[in-house]
Amino acid sequence: MAAEKQFGLIAGLIGEKARATMLWHLLGSKALTATELAMCAEVSPQSASMHLTKMLHAGLLGMEKHGRHRYYRLAGPEAAYAVEAIASLIPAENGILNSPVSNSDGIRYCRTCYDHLAGRVGVLLTEQLIKRKIIIRAGEQFELTRKGSGWFTSLGVDLATLKNSRRAFARACLDWSERRHHLAGALGAGLLEFMLGSDWIRRVKYSRFVVLTPKGRRQMHELLGLDV
Repeated sequence: MAAEKQFGLIAGLIGEKARATMLWHLLGSKALTATELAMCAEVSPQSASMHLTKMLHAGLLGMEKHGRHRYYRLAGPEAAYAVEAIASLIPAENGILNSPVSNSDGIRYCRTCYDHLAGRVGVLLTEQLIKRKIIIRAGEQFELTRKGSGWFTSLGVDLATLKNSRRAFARACLDWSERRHHLAGALGAGLLEFMLGSDWIRRVKYSRFVVLTPKGRRQMHELLGLDV
């Protein structure tokens, strides 16, 4: 199939309202059942099954069976980047993106984008990593400095394993609500895993919103001088 036809197929799949809603909810990295996704998209279970089958065949989703249940997730970080990139096209003048952001704004304040941290907290954290020369910008990627290697290692992040993964190591991901970049890629995923495991942030059930804990606020201030 010609590239333009393949592109049209994928764009058509993502563009349908119910499927777009399912993909949006799967950005939180948590696998969801067909029933849960049907509820998110406000469609019948039969309709949800049809949509999910189409996205599976197109390679947008992956699926695992556990007993009688089937759990769906995004096929990989590339699918997540595509959905997040489309979200970045939301017009800033619609009022939603121009309003001030506070910790009561949920998904705009602090959320997961597939397997890394996004929202205002994710962007400010990334900018502080750059300011302190822990990472540096290199086009659409970030590069880890020698100082940064020591900093991440001191947190217990396994850099060798992250560097040996088959995905981009440190990617600059445009944040749709902040219109600035946050840290993605294997390094972003490793940082999010550390923050969750160290109780800096906590997931909210059935949501991409994550809660910044008092410990997380304190540690980000002490280690990076960041007040959020």
